[in-house]
Amino acid sequence: MISVNRASLPIVEKMIENAEEMKIDVLKLENGATVLDCGVNVDGSFEAGKLFTKICLGGVAHVGVSIAGTLENGIVLPCVKVKTSQPAIATLGAQKAGWSIKVGKFFAMGSGPARALAKMPKATYEEIDYEDDADIAILCLEASTLPNAEVAEFVAEKCGVAVDKVYLLVAPTSSLVGAIQISGRVVENGTYKMLEALHFDVRKVKFAAGIAPVAPIVGDDMKMMGATNDMVLYGGRTYYYIESDESDDVEALCKALPSCSAETYGKPFLEVFKEAEYDFYKIDKGMFAPAVVTINDMRTGKLVTAGKMNPEVVKKSLKYTELE
Repeated sequence: MISVNRASLPIVEKMIENAEEMKIDVLKLENGATVLDCGVNVDGSFEAGKLFTKICLGGVAHVGVSIAGTLENGIVLPCVKVKTSQPAIATLGAQKAGWSIKVGKFFAMGSGPARALAKMPKATYEEIDYEDDADIAILCLEASTLPNAEVAEFVAEKCGVAVDKVYLLVAPTSSLVGAIQISGRVVENGTYKMLEALHFDVRKVKFAAGIAPVAPIVGDDMKMMGATNDMVLYGGRTYYYIESDESDDVEALCKALPSCSAETYGKPFLEVFKEAEYDFYKIDKGMFAPAVVTINDMRTGKLVTAGKMNPEVVKKSLKYTELE
């Protein structure tokens, strides 16, 4: 069985070895845990964002960053490209932001390999039939402050590992690394919706690929939360290879997957969030999805696609201005 923690460790070690070049900082806590600051008190970099995203995906995906992402109507942004041959494990077994870390005054959303050890949430691991038995725990945190030794102890206890085997990678939403890793969830947004909203067995997804633009730094964490989500909802494209059963309606699945199937579609995410009184649980789950979905049904050989790019909402979200 693949271990997402063991698969990610060499990537973490590469980041530590090249910390100065990647514009990140490596801190050893008094209890031996390691913190990688990828944007709180440092600038971070494209390379750090790429590797942070790969670690989020449990080390079982290829991640690239390029400028080859042209949306319609002339807007060009850097893009994250993700490819994986282990979609369920990489996206739901690792990348899903399924662990809310609250220790004292510290709060962060946790994603990445350590979730598989803590089984956060347990239902996800039962549904994808996956577990990890590594003796190291690597957790990616979306936060604007750095975790302390108490946070590391909490993670170690929940994961059943020694605290000096804990690695915590941190990037705020309003940082380059943060923006990259959120756009890098483009494939995961689709698998999450398949499982959580459409109750499709994601173990049938054999391969997956996706691309999404990276949000520019447009403001604080709240403004960036809106901009980063819009990159996937209105600019993300995904491709899933599915080994269907005869009882599966792949065309219906494809139609239901894109973000345009949600009632709240068409508004920048920050507006939707405000209307939901800043409560994620009041937002239609169907909103969290790529803009365009293509499915290759490997059993029948059919290729179907649904959804649409929406550069106008992207421009509105970013307050994009074309100069004469």
